Amino acid sequence: MVCFRLCPVPGLGFVLLCLVLGAVSSYALELNLTDSEKATCLYAKWQMNFTIRYETTSKNYKTITISNLANATYNGSICGDDQNGPKIEVQFGSGFSWTVNFTKAMSTYSIESISFSYDTRDNTTFPDAKEKEIFTVHELVALSIPLDDIFRCNSILTLERNGVVQHYWDVHVQAFVQNGTVSKKEFLCDKDKSSTTVVPIIPTTLPSPTTTPTPKEKPDIGSYSVNNSNGTCLLATMGLQLNVTQDKVASVININPNTTDFTGNCYSQTALLRLNNSNIKYLDFVFAVKNENRFYLKEVNVSMLVNGSVFSIANNNLSYWDAPLGSSYMCNKEQTVSVSGAFQINTFDLRVQPFNVIEGKYSTAEECSADSDLNFLIPVAVGVALGFLIIVVFISYMIGRRKSRTGYQSV
Repeated sequence: MVCFRLCPVPGLGFVLLCLVLGAVSSYALELNLTDSEKATCLYAKWQMNFTIRYETTSKNYKTITISNLANATYNGSICGDDQNGPKIEVQFGSGFSWTVNFTKAMSTYSIESISFSYDTRDNTTFPDAKEKEIFTVHELVALSIPLDDIFRCNSILTLERNGVVQHYWDVHVQAFVQNGTVSKKEFLCDKDKSSTTVVPIIPTTLPSPTTTPTPKEKPDIGSYSVNNSNGTCLLATMGLQLNVTQDKVASVININPNTTDFTGNCYSQTALLRLNNSNIKYLDFVFAVKNENRFYLKEVNVSMLVNGSVFSIANNNLSYWDAPLGSSYMCNKEQTVSVSGAFQINTFDLRVQPFNVIEGKYSTAEECSADSDLNFLIPVAVGVALGFLIIVVFISYMIGRRKSRTGYQSV
């Protein structure tokens, strides 16, 4: 028997949040498998998304992100038996499928492998794909967990192979559940052991909108970075002001960099900067490469507490902060990133470089149009031209007047 709940919310209790949240495009999955005696044999709750890079008929490359798992099904998921181990199978979207296999030893069980398949014959998702077929990427994980422990990883886990990047977070899973009772003893992933950057949202009482103090006009500027095995791979400096509308109540929130943690990851075609603090579970900035020579801000995801309620929004179809690869993007003037009608981000003194960082320093910046010197030159040039025109008219007037007087004297 398969029992599952699907709710468009990351993080807290599912039933409650389904009542307070509207449509959100970042989904948490929860699966409870039971055996013939209706005892739980496998339990899993997690979030995931996928970024796929594919070649087009025009010999260019495009990147798409799959994060809407609203209509997921679990056909083929099994508890396992003497011949076959437990398995989770998830189907979603148009031709997407995801499978994780488990194995068992004497005192441990393992997340053995993960497979992800996508179908480029789907013309809606891959309208101009050069190759029309089903592709599968297979990852050997071989992660061992004590037999009576539940595996937990709130941090982002990433797999990348053959143009596909898989992101997993808020993972709770236990195979071979003992006596039908999911364990409360957690086995943490390495990132959760060594990092405090991802913390669960703790509901707190916030002031009502009528008593919330007005934020400073300009937020403090924060400096953020992401490292990988090669050193610093992403740099960002910016002041952030969040504009949130929930239940027809508008809130303005300045992010304090002194109380904000950050993490992320970098790959050849995508990069992620994640911010979080006591009220923001995550604020994700996802960057992507386009046309092999430029980068841009492609996606923003957020889950946070606003006036005591959870607010979650995701948009993977943005196009901001565009600059050539090998350079940084800079905009000192205030800019607005419109994620949705209910969520906008104002940035101040922005500079960001998500790819090709050398020696931990920014490369030459491409300035936004608001910072460009041309904006100052245009009114100056117009003023100079008008001044020159006035001088020409005045001189012409004086010459004409002088000739007129000379003519009268001759008569």
